Amino acid sequence: MESLGYLMAGLGAALSFNNLLFAFAGCVLGTLIGVLPGLGPAAGTAILIPLTFNLDATGAIIMLCAIYYGAMYGGTITSVLINVPGEAASVVTCIDGYQMAKQGRAGSALAIAAIGSFVGGIVATILLVAVAAPLASLALKFGPAEFFALMVAGLCLVVGLAGRNILAALLMTALGLLLSLIGMDPVRGAPRFTFGIEELYDGIGFVPVVMGLFGVGELLLAAEARQTHLIQADLKKWYPTRDEWRRSSGAIGRGTVIGFVLGLIPGVGAIVPTFMAYVLEKRISKNPERFGKGAIEGVASAETANNAYANGSMVPLLALGVPSSPTIAVLMGAFIVNGLTPGPFLFQEKPELVWTVIASFFVGNVLLLILNLPLVGLWARLLKIPFAYLCTGVLIFCIIGAYGLKQSLFDVWVMLGFGVLGYILRKLDFPIAPAILALILGPMMEKSLRTTLEISGGSFAIFLDRPLALALLAVPLIVLAAIALRPRAFANLRQTDIE
Repeated sequence: MESLGYLMAGLGAALSFNNLLFAFAGCVLGTLIGVLPGLGPAAGTAILIPLTFNLDATGAIIMLCAIYYGAMYGGTITSVLINVPGEAASVVTCIDGYQMAKQGRAGSALAIAAIGSFVGGIVATILLVAVAAPLASLALKFGPAEFFALMVAGLCLVVGLAGRNILAALLMTALGLLLSLIGMDPVRGAPRFTFGIEELYDGIGFVPVVMGLFGVGELLLAAEARQTHLIQADLKKWYPTRDEWRRSSGAIGRGTVIGFVLGLIPGVGAIVPTFMAYVLEKRISKNPERFGKGAIEGVASAETANNAYANGSMVPLLALGVPSSPTIAVLMGAFIVNGLTPGPFLFQEKPELVWTVIASFFVGNVLLLILNLPLVGLWARLLKIPFAYLCTGVLIFCIIGAYGLKQSLFDVWVMLGFGVLGYILRKLDFPIAPAILALILGPMMEKSLRTTLEISGGSFAIFLDRPLALALLAVPLIVLAAIALRPRAFANLRQTDIE
């Protein structure tokens, strides 16, 4: 009941003019980012962080969260109309969404995607309200050993689920941890790995790094593989038929459950729940041969799971302070930039902010539904803007954003350098997510580990005396071992089910 009271107060704050305006702006910008192929929620959120520098903390977080779940829907438009996913989670939507567009049913596909995203987002937010506060109360009982083990578990799960090349993911995690060591030693107060560069005494800037790796890196990749052919569909006929409603309703319900549950697990990534929801619908369908040829339940399940995952993934961030995906890691960085540390103490220290942000998820999902159903045609026309102009504009915005943080050209060079590095790493098929998560979690892991060792007098045996910490350390090792032993089986399963 206490959570419900906080939620009602937060809803009142979220509906204030300023916060409503921030949510609206975030939804519009997020959808725009999702529409532009090659960017996506992680890159879009990173690029747009500078817009929130002069906002109050609550407004900044509301706007960035709205950008996140707005981009999760925006990628649907390009997936359906031009068979190019605006972000990774929309890959599965291409399978049936594009086929529906070629059959003259693009309006129905986009409408059911918007409605499914709305249902998935709202239900997942209700579940978030029910789960987040109790989980945060439980986390308050954690000691530094448990927090260190939890963060190690989150990193290892991301490594294990980053792809088939686990060695590459481990190397990227090590890179992120090394970058997090740059700056002043938190215990001795002496500079380390700064090489005499004064700008590095405060550590390497999170915003320039993430804008470079995601924003500039993705921009360079998008410039290589652009597509401008647009399906000439009748988007006025957007309302699904009665038969399409009947076939989509069950898929929306199942996609909501899958998306929310997998959103609770750090490292899963948005593409996993969309893929699993799609596979489930294909397996239980009486006519599985329709999938891949324009089955509307394929679109409904994937898009619902997509947005349910987006809201569910906020639970580990808000309750435990552990980012579960690259985009959530970017959001966590935005929290820190605004002087906030996500986790159980945030519910005690800033309950008004937390519950206002959670309540804004309800508001944002309603705004997305209102925006996207009538404006599908407008978003589609944006794809006709010459791609060179789009790339140039985004790059200029990145440079201004990197410079605006500290009015330092050094940060601009850091962003451009990491942009080139991000491009090279993507070309070599190295996952970026582990490096970003390690960069965020590294300082907190170091602090927790040092505190734990001070308590134990330097003995690592303290982890053996704490069952919860030991269990948290064991889980990711089991997951990594299972994936290492069965990579081919997993790859074959995924290939077969999608085909």
